[in-house]
Amino acid sequence: MRLSKSDLIAGLAVTIIWGANFSVIGLGLEDLDPFVLTLLRFTFCALPLVIFIPKPQGASYVLLAAYGVLFGAGLWGVVNVAMHNGLSAGMSSVFLQFSAFFTLIMSRLFLKEPISRVHGAGMLLSALGLFMILHLSAHVSTTLGILLVLLAALSWSLCNLIVKVNQPEDMVAFIVWSSLFSIPVLLLMTLWFEGAEPLTHLVTDLTWGAGFSIVFQCYITTIVGYRVWNNLMKKYPASRVAPLLLMVPVSGLFTSYVFFGEQLSLGQGVAIGLVFVGITIFVNSAGIMARLAR
Repeated sequence: MRLSKSDLIAGLAVTIIWGANFSVIGLGLEDLDPFVLTLLRFTFCALPLVIFIPKPQGASYVLLAAYGVLFGAGLWGVVNVAMHNGLSAGMSSVFLQFSAFFTLIMSRLFLKEPISRVHGAGMLLSALGLFMILHLSAHVSTTLGILLVLLAALSWSLCNLIVKVNQPEDMVAFIVWSSLFSIPVLLLMTLWFEGAEPLTHLVTDLTWGAGFSIVFQCYITTIVGYRVWNNLMKKYPASRVAPLLLMVPVSGLFTSYVFFGEQLSLGQGVAIGLVFVGITIFVNSAGIMARLAR
């Protein structure tokens, strides 16, 4: 099943926003503790909306809690800690996109979704582009940060699998209610790793930049972005949707360059081109397979 033009444009728009989101996170981390930043993001995703939006039908509390913990703590809590420990916004956006490959593999293993040779060729080219971006980056990334973001990528893949298996009807309600279960886990993580100090200094640490970061992450990145993305994951096979994630590092590196001066070299431009080619092969795989068959 091929993506419609409107769904393709929506998916690409979301991934471009998500790439910019890493620089927005970096802005928030200039003033706030990483755990507190994530805690505030998901607090405002859930409250006060959860009061006005009914619990999604067919979604049990166990399902909402599993998605909320994986999404809030396992994905974005871990990414924020990785960036706080030295991984740049651009490189974070690159490594997190390994979730595209994890999602494809999990969908093949658990849902028996096929991966064709054309899909494999597109994935290989995009993966080569990702590794080139990594290799050519002038920024020195910590090993801990890389491992943390790869763990976050695995969490995101599990979130995608939950959506594909359970097919929530009202995606906004699903995101809002699952965010409610992120809050206690993120609060416990904050107290465990940092103590109460970041919370007691919250009022003085909350600058205009940090406030913008929270609002953008909450409403644009999470509620709007994941509503579009999760609906695409419900509607299409993972092999059609997940490769769009490879657009995120392109946007992430560009915005990191604009806002933080992270340099893009000629080699990185070539690498970005490979990512584009890989995505193009993926989204046109049905037509390519038909031509090969003829």
